[in-house]
Amino acid sequence: METQTTRDGRHDFDFLYGTWRVHHRRRRHPLSGCDDWYEFGGTSIERPLWGGLANLEEMTLDSPTGRLNGFALRMYDATKNQWKIYWATDAGGLVTVPTVGAFDDDGVGMFLDEEVYEGRPIVCRFIWTRERSMRCARFEQAFSLNGGASWETNWIMTFHRRV
Repeated sequence: METQTTRDGRHDFDFLYGTWRVHHRRRRHPLSGCDDWYEFGGTSIERPLWGGLANLEEMTLDSPTGRLNGFALRMYDATKNQWKIYWATDAGGLVTVPTVGAFDDDGVGMFLDEEVYEGRPIVCRFIWTRERSMRCARFEQAFSLNGGASWETNWIMTFHRRV
């Protein structure tokens, strides 16, 4: 699933460059009807690649189930004016379906993909927001079982810039 925009967003993720403390809040059993969440900390280091046309996020998550290392590779397609986001962890490997989208003029990023979660086809949505001060940012992941008519948020990350 791809979205397209005419806005040049090649610098939209520049706000993330640097080192962050990250607070994670995850739904324990997404799409199960259960509203049980757990919380944990982590860190993130964000850096540009290819003169800003790509960036890499290295993340350490101190989950209650154990430490997890992950990374996101974000690549900008200037012909479509959109980003493709790939995610990988040391436990699960690379997710090969990119989440695709762009930021709007207000600085809110919306990214979508179609994938299979626990045997069911879903639409996955990422929303990125940031404070004007650039000291905090927020990521939300949500799943939809009905093509995006309704969403269940299952992962919220709050980023706090480390000094």
